[in-house]
Amino acid sequence: MQILIFSLIVLIVSVILHEVAHGYMANWLGDPTARLQGRLTLNPLSHIDPMGSIILPALLVITHSPIMIGYAKPVPYNPYNLSGKYDEALVAGAGPATNLALALLFGLAIRFGGVSMSPELFTAFGTIVFTNLVLGLFNLIPIPPLDGSKVLSAILPRGLAHIYGNFRANFERFGVLSGTLFLLLIFYFFLIPVFDVVITTLFKLITGVAA
Repeated sequence: MQILIFSLIVLIVSVILHEVAHGYMANWLGDPTARLQGRLTLNPLSHIDPMGSIILPALLVITHSPIMIGYAKPVPYNPYNLSGKYDEALVAGAGPATNLALALLFGLAIRFGGVSMSPELFTAFGTIVFTNLVLGLFNLIPIPPLDGSKVLSAILPRGLAHIYGNFRANFERFGVLSGTLFLLLIFYFFLIPVFDVVITTLFKLITGVAA
């Protein structure tokens, strides 16, 4: 039970850091929307979505889901304040990049200091690495409403970007929760084996131990 509770806390904190990173990148690129709305803060009350940050992750933990995912309130940004061709992709990519950086940081701590860690600290660091790998790579999948869809839109040729942009707009009308549940269904039936191999391989590569 303690491990389950800790895993849920790690997920919530990691999701919040993910969203704050979006806001900081947007602000750095000239869009103050998130800052003006008070979203550049680590205060969980500003970010927690009851369904995406608590209920959905808790259900996945309780049911021993092979993937644990969640989401916070999306950090707002105004694309009209972003002038660079790849600015929207940078804003979108900042969240997954933060998760992957956390996974790398704590993973390297395990690799170089794991022998001196207590079992409890070793388990805690491993949970942080695994959770952030899942969050970072999951969000880079180029399917709306995930961040990877915005990154893909920015790097596609103009014609394909327009077609894909229309697909994104239509799909995102279903909302974050519906889109996330749809993606989870795709995972359960099609992508889990491949995703599991990628995550466990990266976990071992970073930490030096098997997941």
